[in-house]
Amino acid sequence: MLDKYREKADLILAPLASKINLEANILTYLSLLFALIAGIFAYFSYEHPFLLLMVSFLVIMNGLLDALDGKIARMRGTAGKKGDFTDHAIDRFSDVFIMGGIILSPWVDKVIGIAAITAMNLVSYLGTQAQAMGYKRVYTRILGRDDRIVIITFALLIQFIV
Repeated sequence: MLDKYREKADLILAPLASKINLEANILTYLSLLFALIAGIFAYFSYEHPFLLLMVSFLVIMNGLLDALDGKIARMRGTAGKKGDFTDHAIDRFSDVFIMGGIILSPWVDKVIGIAAITAMNLVSYLGTQAQAMGYKRVYTRILGRDDRIVIITFALLIQFIV
């Protein structure tokens, strides 16, 4: 749903991407590192609620780096199938690390958490499967990755405040 603002986001991302002197894949792997740390912090956040703020920041950074890696690859003419595959695979691992940490913490009912992570991965899987079958990849689906990042961030901040 938030994907309809992609053109507006590009007005911010393009100048930022042009200043970054790293390969797109480095940003992809950094986004995975942020997701892993976010998951670990989420797991321990029940005993240390201030970690929810850190998790929120790390989730935002994960999403920002995910947006920038593709932008950089396209701007430099290095975008390709291998990078697209790597990006989508890393996104799935990132989703699992972030949601896994949240689900394993006492904040979330395990059944609801498992249902959420399953739905999240199925939505993404169906998109990549459609692409593999020759259809155009649709990023404007309900609860796309950008939507999930915003929802997770707000949920963590609300949990911290409450």
